[in-house]
Amino acid sequence: GFTKFVEAGRVVLINRGKYSGKLVVIANVVNQSRVLGDNPVNGVPRQLFSFAEITLTNIKINIPPGARSGAIRRQYEKDDVNGQWGKTAYAKRLALRETKRNMTDFDRFKAKVAKQVKTRKIK
Repeated sequence: GFTKFVEAGRVVLINRGKYSGKLVVIANVVNQSRVLGDNPVNGVPRQLFSFAEITLTNIKINIPPGARSGAIRRQYEKDDVNGQWGKTAYAKRLALRETKRNMTDFDRFKAKVAKQVKTRKIK
C-alpha cells in the first residue's frame, strides 16, 4: 500500500527554488497544498513549501506537529538523516547526475575509452 504520507516529521527533498536539492523536515501541514518545512542542519529556514516544490522520501523522524527548530535539529542529528539519505538509490542517482553534469571534455573522453575497454572484455 501507500507508505509515504505528508505528515509532521516526513523528510522531503526540495526540487525547485532557492533551496533546490536540499532536505527539509515537514514541521506541520498547513492546508491541502502547503506544508511548513524547516531544516536548521542544512541551513533551510522555516518557511512554507507547496506540494509542487517537494518530493517525499521514505525517511521520517519522530517529532510532534508544529515542532520548533531546536527539536527538529536534535531529532534530525540523532537519526542521522543525511546518512540515511546518502544510502538511498534516489540520492545516488542525483549524485551521479551531478557528477556527469560537471564532467570536463577530457572526463567524457576517459569515460568513453573505459566503456570501450569494458565492451571489448565482454566480447
